[in-house]
Amino acid sequence: MNEDPRSVEDGWRERLTPEQYAVLRQKGTEAPFSGALLHEKRDGMFRCVACGKELFPSTTKFDSGSGWPSFDQALPGSVRLIADDSHGMHRTEVVCAQCGSHLGHLFDDGPTKTGKRYCLNSVCLAFEENEQSPKR
Repeated sequence: MNEDPRSVEDGWRERLTPEQYAVLRQKGTEAPFSGALLHEKRDGMFRCVACGKELFPSTTKFDSGSGWPSFDQALPGSVRLIADDSHGMHRTEVVCAQCGSHLGHLFDDGPTKTGKRYCLNSVCLAFEENEQSPKR
């Protein structure tokens, strides 16, 4: 038996903050340079804030200067890529492979060897520091 999509979205609305809901479930974008994880440099894992799925190890994060956390490689199977032709441009949307929440967009202009820049909304991510990391 399939769940009523309205009740599913009501569940997300109850679980997420209004800002998280607007970005994760309604494909919004947070203001550039406003995200709490933009300058995160500790060793650890970035997860989907909605469902907890591991998405990006901290070793894949870099400063793109774009105003949003940027990564050059996702964990295998952690995200799905969807063609996005909204707003009069062609982009690639990045969504969580587990819960389908919108995370951001992927661009082919990254400065690292992958050439990729996963440009994500900080509000979509939860950071978990490695326990083995030296304390600063």
